[in-house]
Amino acid sequence: MAILIRKLRKLKNILSVQEFMTRNERSKTYINYWRRIMKNKIETESAPKALGNYSQAIDTGNTIYLSGQVPLDPNTMELVEGDEEQIRQVFKNIQAVCDAAGVSLDDIVKLNVYLSDLSVFAKVNDVMKELFTEPYPARAAIQVAKLPLDSLIEVEGIIVKK
Repeated sequence: MAILIRKLRKLKNILSVQEFMTRNERSKTYINYWRRIMKNKIETESAPKALGNYSQAIDTGNTIYLSGQVPLDPNTMELVEGDEEQIRQVFKNIQAVCDAAGVSLDDIVKLNVYLSDLSVFAKVNDVMKELFTEPYPARAAIQVAKLPLDSLIEVEGIIVKK
């Protein structure tokens, strides 16, 4: 896309405004076509349905963006009880979305972990150590005032396909 923009900038200098706009509109159509092709929704019934107007994940070709997962049981859509159980459920949900996308947890390159209580951070580390292999994904852990459905944890991530 950067190459296309550079070419358009060069063309702008030599073409009349009308010629540029005509070519620019064709370029926009071309870019929008590829954006539609390269933006695919990933959805599975093995993970909780979205609680709002968003997708469980979006595949853009080489990169998959995982929406935040909270510790809901996908069958009942209810929050699981207990700190460690909530942490494990979030990663089960992420695993289910990864399976639907044809990737594994080891393909995750970045995680953002949101916690309503930072005192469970060590438990998150323990669970992640069981589920992930080195090199571990880059990660941020952030304490927040409140999470959806009063859950303890929400995790979002980025996957790069091998």
